[in-house]
Amino acid sequence: MSTFLNDSPVFGPVHSRRLGISLGLNLMPSTGKICTFDCIYCENGFNESRKTDDTYVDLDEFRQALEQKLKDLKGQNITPDVLTFAGNGEPTESPIFPEAVDAAIKLRDAYAPSAKIAVLSNGTCAGRPEVHRALLKVDDNILKLDTVDPQYIRMLDRPQVAYDIHHQIQTFASFNGHAIIQTIFLRGTYNGRNFDNTSQRFVQPWLEALKEIKPSRVTVYTIARDTPAPSLEKAPKDVLDKIAKQVKDSGIACSVSY
Repeated sequence: MSTFLNDSPVFGPVHSRRLGISLGLNLMPSTGKICTFDCIYCENGFNESRKTDDTYVDLDEFRQALEQKLKDLKGQNITPDVLTFAGNGEPTESPIFPEAVDAAIKLRDAYAPSAKIAVLSNGTCAGRPEVHRALLKVDDNILKLDTVDPQYIRMLDRPQVAYDIHHQIQTFASFNGHAIIQTIFLRGTYNGRNFDNTSQRFVQPWLEALKEIKPSRVTVYTIARDTPAPSLEKAPKDVLDKIAKQVKDSGIACSVSY
């Protein structure tokens, strides 16, 4: 299976390794990708190959589509475990993100009150006051921190905006525990460069950052789908387990997805 784009503004539900039955909420257009990162492992492909002239979903379109989908699922006796802001890029960059969170909470309460609201974010917009307030409202504020090494970040995540790792750590810490840190570990090569963030050279500084952030938990995972860089490889199960144990030994809850 090759990289793919998601439908918009609602897709799924899909079975997520980390979240269960997830109804996707996509504020980006279905025709392309809009993201502040350009990760070499992104299942949606590289930004350059997913350009679009279309813009973000508007609030009325989002609200109407989500309500109709929740009605349909309720009629089929299907209750999602979570409504997840994700999709074709960075959800918090959308100008309607704060209002979309409020709308999703209201509709969740009406049609699927047992479901959580989650956001999968790279954290680049988390310091904006309106985004920060919105992220505090959701059940699972899931923020990406693949490494704290600036050079590796430029190689792996390839930020498309100004990105300072120390600022990101401080921003994540400002949620006072209302954050889940999500980190991908992988190996392989791309454009003649070797990739491997599983060694202690990368893991130990990352652990120190986690102690500063004090998240409610950490999710450690590896590649599960095709990537635009085909020579990337999964991190081995025993390596992921070892990293997760180090997180747990530091007093932070940690789950692993292989």
